[in-house]
Amino acid sequence: MVYTFLDSAWAAGEFAKVNPPEQALTAPPVPATDRPRPAADHHAAAVSAAASAAANLPAPSWFERMRDRWNALVATDEFQRWSAKFPLTRPITMYRSRKLFDIVSGFVYTQTLLACVELDLFEFLAEGARTREEIAQHGGLTIANTERLLNAAVSLRLLLKRRHGRFALGPLGAPLVRNAGVLALIRHHRMAYADLSDPVTLLRQGSDYGTELSRYWSYADAPRPQAIDETRVAAYSEIMAATLPPVAYDVLDAYDLSKHECLLDVGGGEGVFLSLVGAQHARLQLQLFDLPAVAARAGLRLEQAGMGDRVTCHGGNFHADSLPTGADVMSLVRVLLDHDDASVLRLLQRVRAALPKGGVLLIAEALAGAKGAETVGDAYFSFYLMAMGKGRARRASELHDMLQQAGFRRSRELPTRFPIQTGLIVAEV
Repeated sequence: MVYTFLDSAWAAGEFAKVNPPEQALTAPPVPATDRPRPAADHHAAAVSAAASAAANLPAPSWFERMRDRWNALVATDEFQRWSAKFPLTRPITMYRSRKLFDIVSGFVYTQTLLACVELDLFEFLAEGARTREEIAQHGGLTIANTERLLNAAVSLRLLLKRRHGRFALGPLGAPLVRNAGVLALIRHHRMAYADLSDPVTLLRQGSDYGTELSRYWSYADAPRPQAIDETRVAAYSEIMAATLPPVAYDVLDAYDLSKHECLLDVGGGEGVFLSLVGAQHARLQLQLFDLPAVAARAGLRLEQAGMGDRVTCHGGNFHADSLPTGADVMSLVRVLLDHDDASVLRLLQRVRAALPKGGVLLIAEALAGAKGAETVGDAYFSFYLMAMGKGRARRASELHDMLQQAGFRRSRELPTRFPIQTGLIVAEV
């Protein structure tokens, strides 16, 4: 529930009878000499062009002007105190206050979760409820700090407090037991939190701002990705492998691969997607294309999975090399969001050139603007990828346009079970 001007106009009128609206406070202007300058001339030119374009925009509509006035009223202390007391507005005010506080407290919540993961608390409680003292001994914590952690975890529904001072898994903690992918992701986010500790500097400097994530995802800024050795790809390949199964199952549930003869997974990492596909479709021939060091790891994994006789792993750089032919369906699973628009368009063109008439491309990744999951693409992935150094989450409409530019005949979006993690677009040649 959120305020709208039409829903709240009456409330504003009632408030205005008692308290006339005040001008919204604004921050003092920053002296020109104190403002950071763009890192390069082309940034300044882009800002100037954008300012010129903004000057030519139509004037705000009547509704927009009224909404601005309403926001100025809501920003006043008097209105906020009044709305917290007035019976009709109090529920909305309390709801929005909690939502805002959750945003402010988000980092503390994540650190509570990380502490539980690092202490293997969910695994420990999977065997049954435990007392505060037992948990303190397990984690090597004082009683006071154990109670602090337990109270925080209960408030976040990670744990539940039971009778006789025992604590058990909560509705949000139980799914984490032996969930290797999510647990690896939680630990991995230490780097993201460090990189985002100064978000304004990161926003201003962009890819010029050296980050832990850009070093971790070594292909993101490598001048010759195909030359990256096995040691450098091992860490990120392992976390990609650990976190990919849920996305793979979403794809397999939404699209029937049994009508195809050969699948080429482009940017297929260690072959996790292909191994899960192969387990469900025994007659399907499988190919993988990735950096040479990654493709070598994939070949070993797929050989160990008993699929060596129907898998071919190709090493190369999809930014520079042509893709192998012979597959009637290709997949890009969590690949495009790591790259800029120009690189994505060139890759889509290479995929189109390698597919036969009637061939199909599957694009599976988190989409910006996904209904019910807007924060995933527009907030989480947007800032994570900025810290990584390149790429962005795209809306389905943007990918449809790029597919058309690349020469695909048509494309459509298929629903998935968990759109928060998997959007699925099917494009046809």
